[in-house]
Amino acid sequence: MSAEGSVHLSREGGVASVTFDRPDARNAMTWAMYESLRVICEQLRADPSVRVVRFQGAGSEAFVAGTDIAQFQAFTTGEHGVQYERQIDATIALVASLPMPTVAVVQGWCIGGGLAIASACDFRIATPGAKFGVPIARTLGNCLSIGNVAGLVAAFGRPRVQRLLLLADLVGAEEAASCGYVVEVVPADGIEASARKLCAKLASLAPVTQQVSKEALNRLLRNGLPEAEDLIRRTYGSEDFREGVTAFVAKRPPAWQGK
Repeated sequence: MSAEGSVHLSREGGVASVTFDRPDARNAMTWAMYESLRVICEQLRADPSVRVVRFQGAGSEAFVAGTDIAQFQAFTTGEHGVQYERQIDATIALVASLPMPTVAVVQGWCIGGGLAIASACDFRIATPGAKFGVPIARTLGNCLSIGNVAGLVAAFGRPRVQRLLLLADLVGAEEAASCGYVVEVVPADGIEASARKLCAKLASLAPVTQQVSKEALNRLLRNGLPEAEDLIRRTYGSEDFREGVTAFVAKRPPAWQGK
């Protein structure tokens, strides 16, 4: 495995498995991994033999612990942030628009871009130690696209999303289950069996009904989203964002200036 990591696709019957494979970095996504995910989603969309897709991280420490922060060192203007968020939105839209049901199997950290991927799936199961969050107010000082925020609000509800974004809180597996975000919390030694059981049930049901129901839900979520790229430009163009990236790479606390 290269330092850039990889995303693997495998199949077993009508169930496809997508694995984010960069365990030494908690499966943090590189640009190459995002591109691989996009290619895989296009392949899956065109394959009618696939009835269910499951997503998981390699190892037991993380599903995906966000985007690799070192890559942000190349950002110098707010427009770089706009282009990045557009790419993230396009990738998440591909996951969300897969015609077949999707399941995120979450062990450990599910942070930032990982949370966006898991939230784009139809169902999530998790181990008791799973943690969900977007702690950017504590780490990088960047922001999310309006589509990403809308997806989180639909999945968690506004009060919890305010905690995630403004307080940089993390939500544990039990709390995520209590609000319906996670459908089942399973001990680590039983999560594979639970994932197989859920996928088998989904694969046994009417695929056309599943497809049109998914599309109806997606249309409701996308309908009437406001333009908000000015917010992204302001955030990614700020001195605080550059300080956040520098501090993260240097493994020190950031010194926020509010500008």
